[in-house]
Amino acid sequence: MTHPGADRSGQRGAPVENQLSIIEQSRIMKLNSRRRKEPRTVVITGASSGIGRAAAYAFAEEGTRLVLTARREGALQEVADACEERGASAVAVPADVTNEEALQAVVELAEERFGGIDVWVNNAAVTAFGRFEDVPAEDFRRVIETNFFGYVNGARAALGHFRERKRGVLINVGSVVGAVPQPYTSAYVTSKWAIRGLNECLRMEMALEDDLDIEVCHVAPASIDTPLFQQGANYTGRTPRALDPTYAPEFVADVIVRVSHKPRRETVAGNAAYGLMGQHAVAPALYERTMARKMDREHFKDQPAPRSKGNLYEPMEEYAAVRGGWEGKASFDLGRATRIGAAVMLPALAVGVAIRRLQTR
Repeated sequence: MTHPGADRSGQRGAPVENQLSIIEQSRIMKLNSRRRKEPRTVVITGASSGIGRAAAYAFAEEGTRLVLTARREGALQEVADACEERGASAVAVPADVTNEEALQAVVELAEERFGGIDVWVNNAAVTAFGRFEDVPAEDFRRVIETNFFGYVNGARAALGHFRERKRGVLINVGSVVGAVPQPYTSAYVTSKWAIRGLNECLRMEMALEDDLDIEVCHVAPASIDTPLFQQGANYTGRTPRALDPTYAPEFVADVIVRVSHKPRRETVAGNAAYGLMGQHAVAPALYERTMARKMDREHFKDQPAPRSKGNLYEPMEEYAAVRGGWEGKASFDLGRATRIGAAVMLPALAVGVAIRRLQTR
């Protein structure tokens, strides 16, 4: 039992300054402990913005050797420079993940520069907003090619290298929509469900080979404050926005770093996702009707937007940032978002808790 006046560190009556100092000292000690070990080499795709950029910074604080790839050469070099300022060795390798040969070249560069790869993070993603029949077929296909086949190309490059070394960690950054669907982003949702299936198949294949120490992990973020929404192709006539509650990209980056050290099959980043997963598991039909209305109402601003292909084919330099400016911008009505009725919600929450416990094993 915590005594009145005790702080989280267990020291009674410690001033706030000391509490913060203790937390910071603990963080520094962990970082220094990791730095004393042989530096790892980590490849991150989609590293010029959002979660990928945040992950690069998080790994850099450990003194990691980084190979960063994305389509935006200038922004990528900025990230590499910032990582080196944080104590990492970093190299920027512009590449499009839809090009399998380009990712094989990333492996070759990592071998030449750092001697090999320890962790590969597949993260590059694009999206398209619109009803299924309103999104042009070539744009739908481009989302799948980037989000899914980009991961396939990354996995082929990484696993071939890991097999030679007999070890490695592959982290595929998916999304909670790979477990619970939503309207208006059918290509994106489809790609994220496909990534989950790929992960499970790869894990099973790795399990059949006793001499391999290769981990395949899936990180599923909830709604994250990144520039993805500003860069998406748009055929809705409305301006998209991030759904509340949003989480900081740095939070997901920390999750990715932790998983790289202690691999886990499935990790959800953002507690709000568990309630959605529970609702979908208990009452899928009711979830679909309720969430369809919620998405239609809350996923867009009351502001018109022109038809656009966004960054599907060409990167948008102006959005090369970690955050998209969404955190705390929209109001989140928890009661309205979860008012499906006690008969559904209580078991849904119980299922959500059970899911979380299973994923933490």
